[in-house]
Amino acid sequence: MRNLVALVLFAISAIAQEASPQLPADDAIRINEFCRLASTIQDGIWPGWSKVPTPLLLVTSETEFLTHHPAPPSEFRKVREDVYARPRQFPVDFQATFPPFGPPSVIVIGEPASTNSKTSTPWLFTVMHEHFHQLQNSQPGYDEAVGALGLSRGDKTGMWMLNYPFPYEKPAIDQDFDRLRDLLLRALNETDERAFRGLAKQYVEERKRFFAQLSAEDHKYFGFQLWQEGIARYTEIKAAETAAKYQPTAEFAALPDYESFASCASKMRAQTLDELKHADLAAWKRVALYSFGAAEGLLLDRINPKWKGEYFTHMLSTDSYFETTP
Repeated sequence: MRNLVALVLFAISAIAQEASPQLPADDAIRINEFCRLASTIQDGIWPGWSKVPTPLLLVTSETEFLTHHPAPPSEFRKVREDVYARPRQFPVDFQATFPPFGPPSVIVIGEPASTNSKTSTPWLFTVMHEHFHQLQNSQPGYDEAVGALGLSRGDKTGMWMLNYPFPYEKPAIDQDFDRLRDLLLRALNETDERAFRGLAKQYVEERKRFFAQLSAEDHKYFGFQLWQEGIARYTEIKAAETAAKYQPTAEFAALPDYESFASCASKMRAQTLDELKHADLAAWKRVALYSFGAAEGLLLDRINPKWKGEYFTHMLSTDSYFETTP
């Protein structure tokens, strides 16, 4: 009888262990490296960034793993210290930051191979991009400012941020965007300081003309996307460049898809500027504003290196940086 009881208990234990999902070892290494990297570089890019919580939901093929969350929802089951799991609900290629369980905002992201990042090191900088959204979302008055834009048209899900009917395909807007994009690239690629100042001045004037043709609502939406997504991409670039000399843990460097941080950093700015060079507003729609807004951030670094000090003061728009001719 004792043997039978022991066998039953062993079987129950084995079933329980089999039913309990485990965070894949490589994913655990990546998440730990993100936390280590962020703690090393974030405050040097945006002062006070380290004060923002970093809840992260990793989406794998069958399971979602939640970590660094102050109050994991009841549908999650604890599977190890500070890691909770539930059956997968989000797409495996998801890359977004929002409050799915109420505040704080959570980074929801798939594994590298399932996302646009493809490999581990670029994935870390994508997570830094999303972590910057956590900094944006945590600002006092952020939600009120977003509501005050008056662009939701009754949508309470937040999907209006993706689906707002901006006139991307209007020929005049599309053509003027191309002209502004090309001027921005010319300014950024100019190495002679005097010539750069002339191009920057021309860019500011053309930017004002571009926005003047938009309706008030379209202007607010375009500016919001530049402020939110464009500067997040800019931050992704700055994180890579700041981390160029970062020494990863031995575990991260041993991952089969590891790329050195210096190598990744050397590519990221060029890749974004090349993306902008081919940006098609009519076809890409809001996605074109990621590289465009990032390039404006890089331009501001040269026009006014202290511009980030007012970024959260002038919420949801970067227009104030371009009000005066440089």
